Amino acid sequence: MPLALYNEKCKHRPVHPMDALGDPVRRLLVELLADGERPAGDLAAAVGAEHGISQPAVSRHLRVLREAGVVTSRARGPVRLYAVRTQALDEVGAWAEAVARHWRTGLDALATEVARGRLEARARPRDGGGRRPDGADEGGERQDPRPGRPAREHPRHDGDGGGR
Repeated sequence: MPLALYNEKCKHRPVHPMDALGDPVRRLLVELLADGERPAGDLAAAVGAEHGISQPAVSRHLRVLREAGVVTSRARGPVRLYAVRTQALDEVGAWAEAVARHWRTGLDALATEVARGRLEARARPRDGGGRRPDGADEGGERQDPRPGRPAREHPRHDGDGGGR
Protein backbone atom coordinates (compact mmCIF):
# COMPACT_ATOMS: atom_id res chain seq x y z
CA MET A 1 0.00 0.00 0.00
CA PRO A 2 1.52 3.40 -0.97
CA LEU A 3 2.39 5.74 1.90
CA ALA A 4 -0.06 8.43 0.75
CA LEU A 5 -2.94 5.94 0.87
CA TYR A 6 -1.79 4.65 4.26
CA ASN A 7 -1.63 8.21 5.66
CA GLU A 8 -5.14 8.91 4.34
CA LYS A 9 -6.43 6.06 6.51
CA CYS A 10 -4.84 7.48 9.67
CA LYS A 11 -7.21 9.33 12.00
CA HIS A 12 -4.67 12.00 12.96
CA ARG A 13 -2.64 14.41 10.88
CA PRO A 14 -0.29 12.33 8.70
CA VAL A 15 3.26 12.09 9.94
CA HIS A 16 6.01 11.70 7.37
CA PRO A 17 8.30 8.71 7.98
CA MET A 18 11.33 11.02 8.03
CA ASP A 19 9.74 13.03 10.84
CA ALA A 20 8.97 9.86 12.77
CA LEU A 21 12.51 8.54 12.30
CA GLY A 22 14.02 11.81 13.50
CA ASP A 23 13.80 10.64 17.11
CA PRO A 24 16.52 8.30 18.46
CA VAL A 25 14.01 6.23 20.45
CA ARG A 26 11.94 5.61 17.32
CA ARG A 27 15.02 4.73 15.29
CA LEU A 28 15.93 2.20 17.98
CA LEU A 29 12.44 0.72 17.81
CA VAL A 30 12.79 0.28 14.04
CA GLU A 31 16.24 -1.30 14.52
CA LEU A 32 14.77 -3.72 17.06
CA LEU A 33 12.10 -4.67 14.54
CA ALA A 34 14.62 -5.26 11.74
CA ASP A 35 14.75 -8.99 12.51
CA GLY A 36 10.98 -9.35 12.41
CA GLU A 37 7.80 -8.97 14.39
CA ARG A 38 8.10 -8.40 18.17
CA PRO A 39 5.65 -7.94 21.04
CA ALA A 40 5.15 -4.43 22.39
CA GLY A 41 6.26 -5.58 25.86
CA ASP A 42 9.65 -6.76 24.53
CA LEU A 43 10.12 -3.46 22.71
CA ALA A 44 9.18 -1.47 25.82
CA ALA A 45 11.64 -3.45 27.96
CA ALA A 46 14.51 -3.06 25.48
CA VAL A 47 13.95 0.64 24.84
CA GLY A 48 13.24 1.35 28.51
CA ALA A 49 16.53 -0.30 29.50
CA GLU A 50 18.54 1.71 26.97
CA HIS A 51 16.79 5.09 27.16
CA GLY A 52 15.25 4.95 30.61
CA ILE A 53 11.69 5.65 29.49
CA SER A 54 8.43 4.11 30.65
CA GLN A 55 6.20 1.64 28.85
CA PRO A 56 3.53 4.32 28.16
CA ALA A 57 6.23 6.53 26.59
CA VAL A 58 7.35 3.64 24.36
CA SER A 59 3.70 3.09 23.38
CA ARG A 60 3.45 6.73 22.31
CA HIS A 61 6.58 6.34 20.16
CA LEU A 62 5.12 3.19 18.59
CA ARG A 63 1.89 5.08 17.86
CA VAL A 64 3.85 7.81 16.03
CA LEU A 65 5.68 5.16 13.98
CA ARG A 66 2.36 3.45 13.21
CA GLU A 67 0.70 6.73 12.14
CA ALA A 68 3.69 7.53 9.93
CA GLY A 69 3.31 4.17 8.24
CA VAL A 70 6.72 2.95 9.40
CA VAL A 71 5.39 0.03 11.47
CA THR A 72 2.24 -2.06 11.59
CA SER A 73 0.64 -3.70 14.57
CA ARG A 74 -1.70 -6.58 15.07
CA ALA A 75 -3.24 -8.22 18.09
CA ARG A 76 -2.49 -11.83 18.94
CA GLY A 77 -4.59 -12.56 21.99
CA PRO A 78 -3.63 -10.10 24.72
CA VAL A 79 -0.30 -9.28 22.98
CA ARG A 80 0.20 -6.53 20.40
CA LEU A 81 2.83 -7.43 17.80
CA TYR A 82 4.75 -4.80 15.83
CA ALA A 83 6.57 -5.15 12.51
CA VAL A 84 8.37 -2.79 10.14
CA ARG A 85 6.50 -1.68 7.01
CA THR A 86 9.29 -2.09 4.48
CA GLN A 87 7.51 0.09 1.91
CA ALA A 88 7.93 3.15 4.14
CA LEU A 89 11.62 2.40 4.66
CA ASP A 90 12.01 1.89 0.90
CA GLU A 91 10.54 5.35 0.34
CA VAL A 92 12.96 6.86 2.89
CA GLY A 93 15.81 4.98 1.21
CA ALA A 94 14.78 6.26 -2.23
CA TRP A 95 14.73 9.82 -0.91
CA ALA A 96 18.16 9.39 0.69
CA GLU A 97 19.54 7.88 -2.53
CA ALA A 98 18.23 10.81 -4.59
CA VAL A 99 19.91 13.28 -2.23
CA ALA A 100 23.12 11.23 -2.16
CA ARG A 101 23.16 11.03 -5.97
CA HIS A 102 23.01 14.84 -6.14
CA TRP A 103 25.90 15.23 -3.71
CA ARG A 104 27.87 12.26 -5.05
CA THR A 105 28.28 13.98 -8.44
CA GLY A 106 29.68 17.13 -6.85
CA LEU A 107 31.89 15.22 -4.42
CA ASP A 108 33.23 13.01 -7.22
CA ALA A 109 34.14 16.15 -9.18
CA LEU A 110 35.84 17.60 -6.09
CA ALA A 111 37.83 14.38 -5.57
CA THR A 112 38.97 14.53 -9.21
CA GLU A 113 40.15 18.13 -8.79
CA VAL A 114 42.00 17.31 -5.55
CA ALA A 115 43.74 14.35 -7.24
CA ARG A 116 44.63 16.51 -10.23
CA GLY A 117 46.10 19.16 -7.91
CA ARG A 118 48.21 16.55 -6.12
CA LEU A 119 49.55 15.23 -9.42
CA GLU A 120 50.41 18.74 -10.57
CA ALA A 121 52.11 19.49 -7.23
CA ARG A 122 54.27 16.35 -7.52
CA ALA A 123 55.26 17.32 -11.04
CA ARG A 124 56.50 20.80 -10.05
CA PRO A 125 60.30 21.27 -10.06
CA ARG A 126 62.04 21.21 -6.69
CA ASP A 127 64.77 23.51 -5.39
CA GLY A 128 68.18 22.16 -4.32
CA GLY A 129 66.94 21.35 -0.79
CA GLY A 130 64.30 18.87 -1.96
CA ARG A 131 61.51 21.41 -1.51
CA ARG A 132 59.08 22.56 -4.11
CA PRO A 133 58.71 26.28 -4.80
CA ASP A 134 55.57 26.25 -2.60
CA GLY A 135 57.74 25.39 0.44
CA ALA A 136 56.64 21.77 0.79
CA ASP A 137 59.23 19.02 1.20
CA GLU A 138 59.22 15.74 -0.73
CA GLY A 139 56.48 14.32 1.53
CA GLY A 140 54.25 17.31 0.82
CA GLU A 141 54.78 18.83 4.32
CA ARG A 142 55.15 22.59 4.45
CA GLN A 143 58.36 23.86 5.97
CA ASP A 144 58.95 27.08 7.87
CA PRO A 145 60.82 29.42 5.48
CA ARG A 146 63.11 30.59 8.31
CA PRO A 147 66.11 28.27 8.67
CA GLY A 148 66.49 26.55 12.03
CA ARG A 149 62.86 27.02 13.09
CA PRO A 150 60.34 24.17 13.07
CA ALA A 151 57.24 24.61 10.95
CA ARG A 152 54.14 25.31 13.03
CA GLU A 153 50.79 23.74 12.28
CA HIS A 154 48.84 26.91 13.17
CA PRO A 155 51.03 30.03 12.95
CA ARG A 156 48.61 32.13 15.03
CA HIS A 157 48.75 29.74 18.01
CA ASP A 158 51.80 28.77 20.02
CA GLY A 159 50.44 25.30 20.91
CA ASP A 160 49.45 26.02 24.52
CA GLY A 161 45.75 26.09 23.62
CA GLY A 162 45.47 29.68 24.76
CA GLY A 163 45.12 31.55 21.50
CA ARG A 164 47.70 34.15 20.42
